[in-house]
Amino acid sequence: MAMKPHGKSIVSSDYDEKVLFLKDLSLGPHEAQLRFRLIHFWEAWNPLKKTLIGMEMLLIDEQGTVIQGFISPGRNETYLPKMKRGSVYKLDNFYGSRNKSVFRVADHTVTVSFSWNSELTVLLDCPSQFDDDRFRFHSYEEFQANCDLKGDLYDVVGHMKLVNGQSIHEAPVLDEVEIAKARRVQIHVQSHDGPVMKLYLWDQAAREFCKKFKSYEGTPFVLLVTTVNTKTLGGTLALTSMSSSRVFMDYDVQPTIDYFSWLGSNPDIAEQVNAEVVTKRETMTIGEIFSYIEQESAKKFIFLCKLADAFFECTATIDDVVHGSSWYYIACSGCHSKVSNGPTSLLCTNKKCGKVNVSGVPQISVYDNSDQAVFVLLGDAGRELTGKPASELVRSYFEANGNERVNLEAPIQRSSNQHHRSRSISFVSKLRA
Repeated sequence: MAMKPHGKSIVSSDYDEKVLFLKDLSLGPHEAQLRFRLIHFWEAWNPLKKTLIGMEMLLIDEQGTVIQGFISPGRNETYLPKMKRGSVYKLDNFYGSRNKSVFRVADHTVTVSFSWNSELTVLLDCPSQFDDDRFRFHSYEEFQANCDLKGDLYDVVGHMKLVNGQSIHEAPVLDEVEIAKARRVQIHVQSHDGPVMKLYLWDQAAREFCKKFKSYEGTPFVLLVTTVNTKTLGGTLALTSMSSSRVFMDYDVQPTIDYFSWLGSNPDIAEQVNAEVVTKRETMTIGEIFSYIEQESAKKFIFLCKLADAFFECTATIDDVVHGSSWYYIACSGCHSKVSNGPTSLLCTNKKCGKVNVSGVPQISVYDNSDQAVFVLLGDAGRELTGKPASELVRSYFEANGNERVNLEAPIQRSSNQHHRSRSISFVSKLRA
């Protein structure tokens, strides 16, 4: 074993190349070599600007040290074709950057960043052994202690109680079309004999869950989800998946195999139902939604974070379609920014987008037996209410008015079966920050 000038250990391999262990990685440029298994990689996006931040990775070396990796957007095309989950690589020339302080997926304080002269090569005949994966599990108490802190993202393993409101013991039926529309799956999961937790799987994690769940001949019971974020929703602890999350079930990986074995030895735990926590979705009145908002309004910043994934189901009657407000505008179908009039068409005001297709973002006024409220219908969510997607209504409006100086507030026509104060609707309104 040789020593670098900075005191970091360098190992000479069978190929007479200098290999740096991940545990010894420091900040700054490195001309040494790393060897690791690529556990996982995913795209990191800026949710506000809708821009790609880069490609993030989870790496593990022969000593079992796990570290996060990063590739900037401009270098994705160079390295992405070579990247395959589970493969072993060597990386020559890289930069050690400081790991981010929020939503971390590894304990290491340094991130491996690919630089301009980095060389990534697949290792087909490597004498060293690399673990396939590494997990960081938290219990209910640990999740609760770190709730809403946006800190490290930990893994959860447990047995499922409900899947989208259906008991796991009654062979739940998953509707892929409905899941694709909702973009989520809600699961009640219990880890060992701890309290039951609500787990929301979004987008890719929801699709992966659905695919795995339906691939089993019988009903799977054990679920492992990596890198979940913890939030307080309606006073209850909730776990939500992130873009880095992965989904495993009964016999996929060793932790799920071990948990399945434990569950078989504790059948009483598997059949327990906590009626206070395991509940199907309840319908709320408009007044109850207002009450929830008012309770949090004193802490506006925390309130916005907590409502980021809050769902309420409300039955109300359409009262009016609201046009004269700042929320009613014509939006770009790509980035949803406000559009402006161009010479022959509408143009997106977002310089990074530049699309010309548009869709409406209307509001409807609704009321129930006690209160009245306004619901914002983003994008084409109004299809079920008007019978047509908002983009089609907007396009028809501009075709009817030609290219004259038309107001950017297109009217929404009612379907023939919709009458003022006559139609009762039931839908889920998602409140996002």
